[in-house]
Amino acid sequence: MAPGEDTGEIRERRQSDRAGFVPLIALSVIASVIGVAIGLAIDWFPTAAATQAGPIDTLWDVLVIVSVPVFVGVTATILYMVWRFRMRPGQEMEDGAPIHGNTRLEVIWTIIPALVILGLCVYAYAVLEDIEDAPAAQEMQVGVVGQQFTWTFQYPAGSEGDERKLVECPGKPAEGEKPVTSNQLYLPINESVKFKICSRDVLHSFWIPDFRMKIDAVPGIATDFRVTPNKLGKYEIVCAELCGIGHAYMRQTVHVVPREEFDAWLEKQGDRGGSAGGGQSAGGGSGASAAVDGKTLYTEGNGTSTACGGCHKLADAGTAGGVGPDLDDSLQGKDAAYIREGIVAPDKTVLEGFQGGIMPKNYGEVLSDQEVEALVTYLDETVK
Repeated sequence: MAPGEDTGEIRERRQSDRAGFVPLIALSVIASVIGVAIGLAIDWFPTAAATQAGPIDTLWDVLVIVSVPVFVGVTATILYMVWRFRMRPGQEMEDGAPIHGNTRLEVIWTIIPALVILGLCVYAYAVLEDIEDAPAAQEMQVGVVGQQFTWTFQYPAGSEGDERKLVECPGKPAEGEKPVTSNQLYLPINESVKFKICSRDVLHSFWIPDFRMKIDAVPGIATDFRVTPNKLGKYEIVCAELCGIGHAYMRQTVHVVPREEFDAWLEKQGDRGGSAGGGQSAGGGSGASAAVDGKTLYTEGNGTSTACGGCHKLADAGTAGGVGPDLDDSLQGKDAAYIREGIVAPDKTVLEGFQGGIMPKNYGEVLSDQEVEALVTYLDETVK
């Protein structure tokens, strides 16, 4: 008790303080209701295009409903305390009134936030567990390979015994395995798909915002998640982990199509040679045959290299990548030696408007001599 104050003065001051909280609480409630309404009205996310999107969007709404009142309440209380207990003129040299902590209040404001956080964690865990449940019916597996600065996708194809096999990332196909490799992601609508994801170089993160699902692609480790696309259309794939100078351009497209269209597309890709451009051995210098198809290499890669079309535009191949130069323009008037150097030593000549260090420098290793020559010949003949 401050000098000169009696018990009645203290009681009167406390009653005044409590009375001041009434309008504070009323204003906080009104501000919270308005804040929650605005938070729920804002369209935070892109189109929901997978069954997993609904529970995740609901989880977000719950977080908004809980967090807005907490934010408003804490902020309002701080502002009120700053105003109510401000220093007044003439009090510059006075000490504050001696106070003692309120143990009951401290226990309350410790337990309540802990219970709120625990409840939200349990709910979030239940949602994530639910959306990761394996379906009762058989699901398709798709391999996802990240490499600076593009994504490559592997689809299991029929092999001996009509088994469905998927190359384990980032390995080469074993004998009898014939996966289809593409730089385009096609998925059948209303069917569960399990992605098996990895990286060949640095840490990436495979994210499809419209599906609400994301997971890191880690070198040497296979990660996975499953989705069930439920809306036809084209949706963007992005890398959500800073992975180098070309990170912002590591974008591709997922096409959600009817099952019949997906089967036709997959069969067409398989007819073009699977992962090695015509069924050849898929690896640098491992004996690829002379029948390597340069266009297939450009559009699909060879199973250990990424496809050129993921980064470069070329009308003949129907690719529209914007990371690297438009080859229809940049290769006009260039000879085969220039094209070959651009593949095996990409930083030796960097065109104006682009930066070095984006294109992988290991194509001379992951492509055989025959594959390099097939790619050079295709580009040389195409752009003339």
